[in-house]
Amino acid sequence: MSRAELTAAPERRVLWTFGLLGSELTTVLRRGRTLALLGVLAAVPVLIGIAVRIETGDGSPAGPGGGGGPAFLSQVSHNGLFLVFAALSATLPVFLPLTVGVVAGDSVAGEASAGTLRYLLVAPAGRSRLLLTKYTSVLVFCLVATLVVAVSGLVAGALLFPVGEMTTISGTRIGLGEGLSRAGLIALVVAVSLSGFAALGLFVSTLTDSGIAAMAATVGVLITAQIVDGIPQLDAVGPYLFPHLWMSFTDLLRAPVYWDEIVRNLGVQAVYVAVFGSAAWARFTTKDITV
Repeated sequence: MSRAELTAAPERRVLWTFGLLGSELTTVLRRGRTLALLGVLAAVPVLIGIAVRIETGDGSPAGPGGGGGPAFLSQVSHNGLFLVFAALSATLPVFLPLTVGVVAGDSVAGEASAGTLRYLLVAPAGRSRLLLTKYTSVLVFCLVATLVVAVSGLVAGALLFPVGEMTTISGTRIGLGEGLSRAGLIALVVAVSLSGFAALGLFVSTLTDSGIAAMAATVGVLITAQIVDGIPQLDAVGPYLFPHLWMSFTDLLRAPVYWDEIVRNLGVQAVYVAVFGSAAWARFTTKDITV
């Protein structure tokens, strides 16, 4: 092989990898199931906004005593930007991770059940690169799903309520520009917070050749973790569960920002990514693929 061919080979592999990633993202985002899930996520902020608008037509705080429902709900009627935070608070415990669990659980097992996994492995990417591409596409979906909720909340909030300066949890006021910046940062933190669960779902997806079984098992793990995290007698286990600090993003609405729990949450997610990502790689690279 000539020197020119040796130089071109890595470039072809890189181009093939990006092509595979683009194809994977297109496939994931064009599935009817995925679009339906994203549609549900987009509808949640709208429904919350309409409910608050109907209940607080006189401008009074939302909910009983102004404190019912998801976090930040009582501030929505005074500033539509808070609908973004209320929607993320409402969807993060169940709806957002549910959509991620479906996509992550189906990532490898779905290809196996459809009989297309063998053909993907014939291409010159190798199992490790294919698995990394699958996980990257799930991470991109985490961001897309979170942005769908945030953008839907922002649009609905701007249409239904006044939008302007906002009051932080600490009681200080910040301008609309900074409020929008914090909303964007919160959406990013929420998306990254789902990375540990995404890695767990990818690992589950390598254990079976049934996409439905992998999705069900991944969602089952989510529900189990949420139940365990809510049992007071198991408080000692809580800090090690991936959903325990998901709501720490609310500290980004303080002035100054409290970073302790946010950093701790991201650290927990990094551990889950490392552990279950390694487990998924070990399983997938040694798996006997016959279909």
